[in-house]
Amino acid sequence: MYLCRRLIWSIMLRLLFLGTGTSQGVPVIACPCAVCRSGDAKDRRLRSSVLIRTDSANIVIDAGPDFRQQMLYAGIGRLDAILFTHGHKDHTGGLDDVRAFNYVLQRPMDIYAEKRVQKSLRMEYDYVFTGKKYPGIPEIIMHTIDERPFGINGNLIVPIRATHLKLPVLGFRIGNMAYITDANHIPEKEKEKMQHLECFVVNGLRKEAHIAHFSLQEALDLIEELKPRRAFITHISHQMGFHEEVQALLPSHVRLAYDGLEVTVDN
Repeated sequence: MYLCRRLIWSIMLRLLFLGTGTSQGVPVIACPCAVCRSGDAKDRRLRSSVLIRTDSANIVIDAGPDFRQQMLYAGIGRLDAILFTHGHKDHTGGLDDVRAFNYVLQRPMDIYAEKRVQKSLRMEYDYVFTGKKYPGIPEIIMHTIDERPFGINGNLIVPIRATHLKLPVLGFRIGNMAYITDANHIPEKEKEKMQHLECFVVNGLRKEAHIAHFSLQEALDLIEELKPRRAFITHISHQMGFHEEVQALLPSHVRLAYDGLEVTVDN
């Protein structure tokens, strides 16, 4: 079906949800709604990002504006690579903070992104890519990716094409886990890459329909179609409602993800 199929099933990994919120996070600035005023820690959500730990690598998918806070909270001392799903600021706004890893690890950070995302990064962080570099700026090695599988420290990464309204975005399959955020459509041929999943993470913005994101019901319909053993909803808006109330409505194998949730993904 695609390159090195057997390798995909051979990776044991741990998944740490660094952030499970939307572009504004939860609580939203100045919002008086009950969810934004909730005292439940599961109702407080940083911008969406996830850390994947395997035996040979620590990999982050998306480094948004909360990247520094997320790395400190999770106590991450080593990071091998960052994968970008797309170029929106809530997924790329923390790139400057990789310079801390540059200093500690004494090496550039490996960044994996499509050409369109690289264009966005070069505009946002032009000082990183200029000929005369100011001392102390982020040092990165840019790797161009597309829909073809690639490797990081022996781990096979399978990109999954999706669309975010009209914007092409990428999700990723690593081992028996697939991660899709900021999407409202996945082509049928790309769904073939997500067969026999142990763990599926997908965005579900709110209960009501949205022009560019899966709603909760659309996410549940996709989960039912793909039939993973377990599934987690991420990129959650304050409009979704209280975490515990929504969780009580979900099937037993589906959970609302929350910041700090850690999941072990079996072979």
